Amino acid sequence: MFRPLELYIGLRYTRAKRRNHFISFISLISMAGIALGVTALITVLSVMNGFEKELRERILGMVSHATISDFSGRLADWQTLAARIEGEPRVLGAAPYIQAEGMLQGQGQVSGALIRGILPEREKHVSRVAEHIKFGSMEALRGGEYGVVLGKELAASLGAGVGDRVTLVTPQATVTPAGVMPRLRRLLVVGVFEVGMYEYDRSTAFMHLDDARRVFQYEDNVTGLRLKMDDMMRAPFIARDVADRLGGRYWVSDWTRQHANFFRAVRTEKTVMFIILSLIVAVAAFNIVSTLVMVVTDKQADIAILRTLGLSPASVMGVFMVQGTLIGLVGTAFGIAGGVTLALNVETIVPAIEQMLGMQFLPADVYYISDLPSDLKGFDVMRVGVLAFLLTVLATLYPAWRASRTQPAEALRYE
Repeated sequence: MFRPLELYIGLRYTRAKRRNHFISFISLISMAGIALGVTALITVLSVMNGFEKELRERILGMVSHATISDFSGRLADWQTLAARIEGEPRVLGAAPYIQAEGMLQGQGQVSGALIRGILPEREKHVSRVAEHIKFGSMEALRGGEYGVVLGKELAASLGAGVGDRVTLVTPQATVTPAGVMPRLRRLLVVGVFEVGMYEYDRSTAFMHLDDARRVFQYEDNVTGLRLKMDDMMRAPFIARDVADRLGGRYWVSDWTRQHANFFRAVRTEKTVMFIILSLIVAVAAFNIVSTLVMVVTDKQADIAILRTLGLSPASVMGVFMVQGTLIGLVGTAFGIAGGVTLALNVETIVPAIEQMLGMQFLPADVYYISDLPSDLKGFDVMRVGVLAFLLTVLATLYPAWRASRTQPAEALRYE
């Protein structure tokens, strides 16, 4: 009447009340352990995905997909080169830039800064800095007016806001009758940006390209061109094709080379966390071994009767595999539900915990990202669920095999 028989008996054993309540307790502990392990694994992987995504987006908000520069360090006739590159099918935009270091002084405070000269009308085609302007605007940078847009943390350290003036000291020196003097230039703060990455917010400032040329003595040259591709994940391959078409006369670099350590570290941490948390799932799964061993011992007489009625050793093995697999399946299902729920709400839960405890888990001056992002991916949920399920099935093999080796005569001798 019931097919398959092993499934029916296994399910009946699972839902029947046991004489030994300790076995039921161990089963619940195994189930809860699997659920907690799967929940933790899904949540951590989602958070690591979120960190990688946020890190990539914030870095690419400041840097371009690729850069082209001359081996001499200064690129001449960038207009012709830009027009040629923009004709490439997978290149969406090109913008010139000048990059130099300087020292900014304001309100009695001094700070080193990375100065980047740009053309605002072209820069918006290769980066998203303009989207992160908090005060003022990037369009306020106009040639000849010597305006500057500061990172939020840099502006705070200088005590400067929109409308204030800061002094730029450049490494280039000027020879005067009084001797060699550093070059100074008063700049008007016309904007403040915040990309949410402390490294850039604390040390980066933007000037108009024409002003940067005069201040850093670049004449008609620029440092290079910044490029935007139609697919940032294929930027290394597209950049290589562009370099080949240019005949190898220019230095072409992409964003993965410039920040390879960041993304390699995130991927390594993600792999390590997956392995470590998988061990938690494995420990919980192998608790099923002790549960089923006790069940087999408790059901020796039942197994012997089933054997005398003609149930084969393979069928006996199947009965207990069904029971152990069901425990793992329920634990995995609850774990997936908990992990998905937590991963989707971690960006709300963590700030609430921080507010309740009155502390910040990720200070902005220590970590690149000061909040806890989450990016839930279906592939991660699937592989965690499959891993947990396979571990539970594996854990049932020994107890089930031991049950199949039961000899009816030996088991019923003292009944």
